Amino acid sequence: MLDDVRLELILDAAYACFTRHGVRRTTMDDIAREAGMSRPGVYQYVRNKQDAFRRLTTRLLDTSLSEARSAMTARGDLTERLTGVLEAKLRMVARLWQDSPAHAAELLGVDSRQSADLLEAYDAAMCDLLTSAVATARPDLAKADVGELAELLLAFTRGLEADLTDPHAPTRRLRHGIALFVAGLDHIHPKEAS
Repeated sequence: MLDDVRLELILDAAYACFTRHGVRRTTMDDIAREAGMSRPGVYQYVRNKQDAFRRLTTRLLDTSLSEARSAMTARGDLTERLTGVLEAKLRMVARLWQDSPAHAAELLGVDSRQSADLLEAYDAAMCDLLTSAVATARPDLAKADVGELAELLLAFTRGLEADLTDPHAPTRRLRHGIALFVAGLDHIHPKEAS
C-alpha cells in the first residue's frame, strides 16, 4: 500500500516536471526533488526517466479509458454515449495542453517511440468501445460500416484536438459532429438479411 502511494507521488512529480520542462529536459534529480525524495529512493520505484514517462502515460490513458467505459454504461441514446466516450479522450488531451502548452505534443507522445505502443492500444480500446456502442444501438448495420464509423469518430476527435485555443469549442464541436454522424446512420444501407 505504501509502495503504491510512493509510486503515485513519483508519477505526480514526473507529471509536474514533464509539463514544466518537457520530457527531454527533465532529469531524475528534478523528479526526485519534486517528489520530496532522494534520487536513490525514486529508483526503487522507477528504473529511469523513460520508465516514469511510460508509467505516467499508462496512468493517463487508463484514466481516460475508465471514464470512457463509464460513459458507455450511462443512460442515454447513442449520441450521448458516443459523445461521453470521446469527451473522455478530448478531456485528457485538453488537460495536457492546458497544463503544458509548450510540451503537450511531447507528452502526448505524438512522435515518441517510447509510448507508441501504449497509444496504439489506447486507440484500439477506444475504437472497440465506439464499435460496441454503435453495434448495440444499431444491430441492423453491417460490421464493416460500424467499424468504419468508429474509425471516423476517432479521426474526427483527433482533428478537434489540433486546436484547443478555445477550451469550450472542441467539446461543442464534438457534440455537434457526433449528432451529425448519428443522424447520417439512417442513410447507410442496413446489412442484408442472411
